Amino acid sequence: MKNPDWKRTLAYSAVVALALSIGACTPSEENSRQPRSTLVLGIDVSGSFYAGGTYDDAIAFASHYLHGHLNGLGDLAVPSAVFIGSVGGELPGETKSFQPIHAFQGKNPEEIATVLREQFPSQDGLTDFNAFFDRVTTLVKRQGLTLAPLNVVVLSDGIHDPTANATDEASRYSAIDLSPLEYLSRSVTVRLLYATPTVCVAWERDIERRRVRMWTVDQDVMGGWREQLGSDVSGGTSDRLWRWVSDNVDFRVRSRVL
Repeated sequence: MKNPDWKRTLAYSAVVALALSIGACTPSEENSRQPRSTLVLGIDVSGSFYAGGTYDDAIAFASHYLHGHLNGLGDLAVPSAVFIGSVGGELPGETKSFQPIHAFQGKNPEEIATVLREQFPSQDGLTDFNAFFDRVTTLVKRQGLTLAPLNVVVLSDGIHDPTANATDEASRYSAIDLSPLEYLSRSVTVRLLYATPTVCVAWERDIERRRVRMWTVDQDVMGGWREQLGSDVSGGTSDRLWRWVSDNVDFRVRSRVL
């Protein structure tokens, strides 16, 4: 005579087997579904940024920043698309090209820094953020990246040169136009690094935006990244740097309350 609970036991065993099979395939599914994101790095090549003494440090930081993200070091996210371009030109609105991710893959920070100095030497006269943001918009649309979150990191003193003679200080920053980025992606964040504290506040306060998220890190705070390197860039020392980057540069910005 069969156990009267045999049907219940059989059903329970089937549920357990199904749960185990789902758990077994979860890691591979997660690995195949890495979230897509786009990283655009803009380097100020104007004479004013170089004269301020932070261009060299910005290049060094950018090389480590790219190296960390391209290799997923620490908890840094690996972007699915990376482009590096210059913020500056001899004339307002001057168009310049972007370097793709392939120019930096497989290189260490020192090698990346060499490429950055070769491709983006500080020799231009103007810093035109509007021209840069327009080029970013065109690039993202052309590459079909509008569905992926967009992270635009700008290493600059934050001074918009086409309005350098403006009598009203606030108008210098309100002239910066982020509207091309507003509906470019479901999530767009602009990060300004290396400006003075005063300029950082002006970017956050005076630049009109609705959906674009803004995050600034002034030059005094950025000066702390080298302290995380210690005497070398291996092992736990690097872990300190990647944590610093996550906490200070890649900070997750909330949507602006309108």
